[in-house]
Amino acid sequence: MGVLAVLGLLLTGCLSTGGGEDAPGDAPPGGPVGWAIGEPTGLIGSWTVAGVAGADGSVLRLAPDGLTLVADCVRRGQWRAHADGLFVAYLSSLDGDRGCTGADPVTPGWLSRATGFRSDGDARVLVDEQEQVVARLQPGARPTAGPYLPPADTEPPVVTDEARRRLDPAARLPEALVVPGRDGVLGRWVPASGARGGPRAAYVELRADGEWRGSDGCNGQAGRWVLGPAGAFLAVTGPTTLIGCANVPVASWLDGARRVGLADGVLVLVDGQGTETARLTRAG
Repeated sequence: MGVLAVLGLLLTGCLSTGGGEDAPGDAPPGGPVGWAIGEPTGLIGSWTVAGVAGADGSVLRLAPDGLTLVADCVRRGQWRAHADGLFVAYLSSLDGDRGCTGADPVTPGWLSRATGFRSDGDARVLVDEQEQVVARLQPGARPTAGPYLPPADTEPPVVTDEARRRLDPAARLPEALVVPGRDGVLGRWVPASGARGGPRAAYVELRADGEWRGSDGCNGQAGRWVLGPAGAFLAVTGPTTLIGCANVPVASWLDGARRVGLADGVLVLVDGQGTETARLTRAG
């Protein structure tokens, strides 16, 4: 089976069976699905962006501790990848002291559309939900240090043990949970405990455009998310205000989730070790 065919299996599936399905991320190196796409740690590096109108020649630096996009200005954010072939990124800093203007989109459209990745020799390819190529990432980029980019951020990032652990294949979804389709997770969710952290209820809203919005009860939060086969799930988040209250860590719940499932209409978040970390019910 070719790489594109394999990728199609990964990105199209909104399965309706439970956690007993074989999870692609459980395959060892050389296995038939996730690892055929490319090990996620292989994304760590400095890449020249190609095949993107208006962005060719930009440098995308994917480091264990974050993402830097060097183009007409310097933007920073977060990224995640999954052994099932998922990818998501969110740029959250945009201000004059990094050479950007308020008119610039924080996360460029091409990067927002990227929901998956695969390897192509030494290059990496970012793809959208329809398996269409969003961008090619060519290795060996070296951005130039400047007033908004310190020399340390021009060095090629290194794969650390912590990065390997974070990008390890996720455990299977627990048997008791049902693998959701994308429509099954869209909408506004609140902590199942009914926790309230302040003047507003803590919540998270998973939007159809791949963005999420939420609140810990006091502080507004936002990021991007992606859902894949066998309940594979990734989310990234941006900075938040730090208003103190009995905060509910909804952003941390999303950030730590590697799979999601449904139990009688309740959305269950599961970490990479297969441990349940949070439950959310539909708002209203």
